[in-house]
Amino acid sequence: MHAIQIVLTCFAIFAMSRVVIRYRRGLMRMLHVVMWLLFWVCVVVVALRPETTDLLATWLGVGRGVDTAMYFALLMIFYLLFRSFGKIEDLDRQLTRVVRANALREMEEDLAKSKDSDRPGGDEASPGERQS
Repeated sequence: MHAIQIVLTCFAIFAMSRVVIRYRRGLMRMLHVVMWLLFWVCVVVVALRPETTDLLATWLGVGRGVDTAMYFALLMIFYLLFRSFGKIEDLDRQLTRVVRANALREMEEDLAKSKDSDRPGGDEASPGERQS
């Protein structure tokens, strides 16, 4: 067994443990757990039996197994990037809604306070406030 096989296998086992821990804490959906565990199992299989990528390459019509692995890695990276950008846009919209609602609420509170202080017998300015 080569050093890279040991490193890849150990890392994949570590990553699988993190997936399970995140799922147990309620931070991942079952679909994502299955997808990530399948991915890391494939990493272990390819690390321990590199010839499996050659079989897959032949079946897909790609020249070498390494090329097939790189194509799949790029596809996964682009998919995750796409999902990340989508999540960022969703968070941006949610943040905008919260900030807008907070600003409107504060403005309404300020208007209500200024109307109360303009009424005869309304709130008097505290001694520390400046009067204009």
